[in-house]
Order: sequence, then structure tokens, then C-alpha cells
Amino acid sequence: MDKLSLKNTLIIGITLFSMFFGAGNLIFPPLIGAKSGEQFVLAILGFILTAVVIPTVAVIVVSKHRGLKNITDRFHPKFTLIFITLVYLLIGPCVAIPRTASTSFEMTLAPFISSSFLSQMIYAFLFFILAGYAALHPNRLKDLLGKITAPILLILIGILFLGTIFIVPFGLSPATDSYANNAFITGFVEGYQTMDILAALNFGIIITLNIQALGIKKPGQIAKESMKAGVIAGILLGTVYIITGYIGMHTSSVMSTSNNGAEVLSYAINSAFGSWGQWIVGAIFFIACFNVAAGLLSCCSEYFHELAPKISYKNWLLIFTVFSFVVSSFGLDFILEFSVPILSIMCPISIIIVLIGIILPYKENK
Repeated sequence: MDKLSLKNTLIIGITLFSMFFGAGNLIFPPLIGAKSGEQFVLAILGFILTAVVIPTVAVIVVSKHRGLKNITDRFHPKFTLIFITLVYLLIGPCVAIPRTASTSFEMTLAPFISSSFLSQMIYAFLFFILAGYAALHPNRLKDLLGKITAPILLILIGILFLGTIFIVPFGLSPATDSYANNAFITGFVEGYQTMDILAALNFGIIITLNIQALGIKKPGQIAKESMKAGVIAGILLGTVYIITGYIGMHTSSVMSTSNNGAEVLSYAINSAFGSWGQWIVGAIFFIACFNVAAGLLSCCSEYFHELAPKISYKNWLLIFTVFSFVVSSFGLDFILEFSVPILSIMCPISIIIVLIGIILPYKENK
């Protein structure tokens, strides 16, 4: 097969979108909309630049060079090993994967039950069983994420958007906080904090497997299909960010003082759908977190299997699933406190690597 059909190209693109779009991606835009108010357009453009354009360019650049290793090896092979391994650990079992369980619990079950350490652990245990099972066959993620869970997520977000427009009273307020004078820059910084640049550098390992499963074998064509997937994922991310940001702007007269995007989203949904609203919020957050957890477990397990092939992919998957479960027991606040300083250092390095990949011509390491 020379290239993917339009249908399969869309499926791969949607799969990549679902691996990016987690709880953090849901929370930032509504808060930006609520706080920026009349300055929403400038704020969301700044956000999209760092949360969509840069990660999309990263996917394209890494695809062009046929792997991150072919860029980072130009520094030093040891740098490649240390940097890529550290990034996988950060976006995987040390930070991002445990955070999916903690965040989805807070938004899915916590509003309905008495929150306790035991209830959180039971939820996390079941959550990671499901995510680990979904990641058992990484080359089939497109069949679950691309065809089922991500489309359901997009439909739910669409329902939320329509409900907000036609049911919730429109109330636009002046921009607050730093958005009043520097809406674009503030949005730019908020987009940077999604830190999707780290994931963008490393998702290619799973996207490649799913493209190969559809019959594409030539490295050059795999790179082209990966680029297409990156563009589709970027378009979907940008569209959803505008929609969820608009929801926040729509409610800015009431929610402009809020400091929590989840509160803004919950207010909009509860105003539109009443008691059913919290169920919709829970479903959106659960699916988004599940997609990201399954995708990251697959990426990390595949990378470390390539690094240490004597340990099978399934054993690496088991190790990372159990480790993520243990880390999630420390709670969301601890995870964020631990991760933010480290991630803040890694993101600028990642952007520099992308810039080098843009400037330098493709040269595969021999």
C-alpha cells in the first residue's frame, strides 16, 4: 500500500488527538475564556500558538527526521538516551499517567460519593486495569481511541457547546487579571503550561505502529502519514480549544473570578443540563483521561521494550501500570508540586530541539 485512505488517515489523526487531549487540555481554555472576556480572541490565539501550533510542528519535524533520535543524536548519543528516557518517565509513570487517575476521580466520582483514600485507591485500581488492558496491543489503539472513545468525546463536547449557546444566558465581562493588558501573552503562557511539546516529541513511536498495522511499511511514507496525522490532531485540538474557550467566555459575567477551569466547565454544563450536567462532565473527563493513560502506557512500554528488549512489552506495561497506580496514591497536589519545576526545565529544551530539527536537513543516523 502506497498511502492510507482518507478514512484511515482521519482515524490515525483522531487517535493522535485523543492521546494529546487530557484533563489539563480541558481545564485551561474555559478558564481563559472566563477571565479574558472581551479579550477572548487575543487570549485564545496566544494559547493556540503554544498549545497547538508548536506541538503540531514538533510532530511534523520528528516525522520528517524519522524519529526524535535522529535529531538528538547530533548533540551526543548519551544525551539522546538521557533526554528521551527522562521525557518518557515524566510524561509517563512519574507524572502524567498517575495524574489521569487522580484528575478523573476528582471530576467523575468525587461529586457523587464521600471522597476518601480508600475510594480513590479503588477507583485508581479499576482505572488502571482498564487503561492497561487497552494498551495491551499498541498497534490497535486506532481501533479503540480513533474509532470509539475519541469520537464519543468529541460528540459530548459538541453537546456541551450547543447547550451552552442555546440554554445558558450569554454574559460577557471585561477581561480580568493579566488578561486585561496582556491577553495574547497570558494566553501564550497558559498554552505553554499544557506541555504537550513533550508528548509531541514521543508519540510517533505508537503512531508508527498503527500506520504500519494499516499496511504502510516504507519509512518515507510512514513519515508522510505521521505528518498528516499531526495536522489533523492539531486542527481538532484547535477547534476544541476554541469551543471550550468560548464556553468560558459565554459565562464570564458569572465566572470571571474563578481560578479553576473545571469549575467554569461544571457551571456551564449544570446551567444547561441541570442534574444531568455533572454526569456529562464526568463522562468527558473520564474518557479524556482514559485515552491519554492508554496512549502514554503504550508509548512508554514500547520505548523501554526497544531500550531493553529482554523485558517484553507486556512486562513493561505491567511495571508502568503498577508504578502509576502507586504514584497516584500520593494525590494530585503532590504530583503537581513534584512535576511542575522539572517540566518547566524540559519544555524549553524540547522547543530548542524542534527548532534544530526545522533548521537542519534530514540526516538519518547510520
